[in-house]
Amino acid sequence: MRCACIDIGSNTTRLLVAEVVNGRLHAVVQQRSFTRISRALEPDGAIPAATVAAVAGVVRDQLEVAAAARAAHVKVVATAAIRRAPNRDAVIAGLSDRAGVPVLLVPGVEEARLAFLGATRTLDAPPAGTIAVVDVGGMSTEVAIGTYAAGVAWARSYPIGSAGLAAGCAGDPPSPADIAAMRAAAQAALADGEPPPGADHAVAVGGSAASLPTLVGPVLDEAALQRALAKLTAGSAEHVARLHDLAPERTQLLPAGILVLGAVAERLGRPLRIGRGGLREGVVLELATGR
Repeated sequence: MRCACIDIGSNTTRLLVAEVVNGRLHAVVQQRSFTRISRALEPDGAIPAATVAAVAGVVRDQLEVAAAARAAHVKVVATAAIRRAPNRDAVIAGLSDRAGVPVLLVPGVEEARLAFLGATRTLDAPPAGTIAVVDVGGMSTEVAIGTYAAGVAWARSYPIGSAGLAAGCAGDPPSPADIAAMRAAAQAALADGEPPPGADHAVAVGGSAASLPTLVGPVLDEAALQRALAKLTAGSAEHVARLHDLAPERTQLLPAGILVLGAVAERLGRPLRIGRGGLREGVVLELATGR
């Protein structure tokens, strides 16, 4: 069955249209638009009406693409930037009205579960033992731990992400003081509350992780993360983006994203392997199976 998910995130609004055959997902169409909700927030964290209108326009366009791709079912979901906004109810109502479809606000733990489903079901082979899936977004980071067969046994959403962390960065590129401050903030956020249980494998998904394979390869250990950070702070975001063929909007956030990934890897006590699927894939898989 062909289904679609539109994911309204803190930095991007993304469309995935995919065919699900025998439980395996095959992408048909993928689109990304940098809608930058996290950059448009008012001082109290509210999302302005103009931003709601702009995002709704992107959602309408992506709905048309999904229809042209013959998606039988489409779900539109919103995550941390809207979840944390004091006017979230009005934002969800405005988006739903303007886009012409219901927009579902996904709680953090549910986001973690869906990312786990999408990440584990798109691995080349089901790994034995427990798996940690780490999804670093713009305004939050989700960690879910479980097994391929039984699903999630433990999940947590942390109020730290690449956009929120980068917002406090004074320089372009970030200075050593900026890096130290962001690293300390990421470590503090991840250290809050119950520590995650151990896992035999760890997979990283989300925009930051997906941008790193061309820089350092598929495994994010401490050395790889340090190499990536060095490359991304060697010049301005615009210069680094041209040098490494990255989107400038993503390059601005990547140093912060790397520091969050490093803090999670440290917390889990193991390196992270970059995955291919996440929240959108999880939503599409559940749509296709009728769950």
